[in-house]
Amino acid sequence: MALTLISKAFAEDEPIPTKYALTGENVFPPLAWNGAPDETRSFALIVEDPDAPSGTFRHCGIANIPARWDGLAESVDTLQEQALRFYKNDFGNARYDGPQPPSGDPPHRYIFRLAALDVPRVTLPEAAGAEAMWRIVRKHMLAEASLTGIYQS
Repeated sequence: MALTLISKAFAEDEPIPTKYALTGENVFPPLAWNGAPDETRSFALIVEDPDAPSGTFRHCGIANIPARWDGLAESVDTLQEQALRFYKNDFGNARYDGPQPPSGDPPHRYIFRLAALDVPRVTLPEAAGAEAMWRIVRKHMLAEASLTGIYQS
């Protein structure tokens, strides 16, 4: 079975509800996964907008998600979960910041990428961003799943 990623908030290639957008409540959407390889020791997640005017924009980066987990709860970035490590997004915040495409742009794609890793932890300097985290994560990736939502201001 392949690694799969879903959300109760939106389906593949469907609109992301405003609740999860920066201009809405800016809430991290609930995610669930299954089919991780038996060798998985942890997970990592990145949320990217490849349609941003200046190039790919990272909205969230999370590492050190325990291997025993099968999802992330809504608003996970506001919980005091010690296991998780949030890396700075391109807004400069170590949390989730939702979609905010420029007004008048066509719909942007927001890709949630989940990686099953062969290491229990990823360690980077405090100032490291989501992009740097993902570069390290890719070296330890056993499997990857993605979920794409769309959003337009």
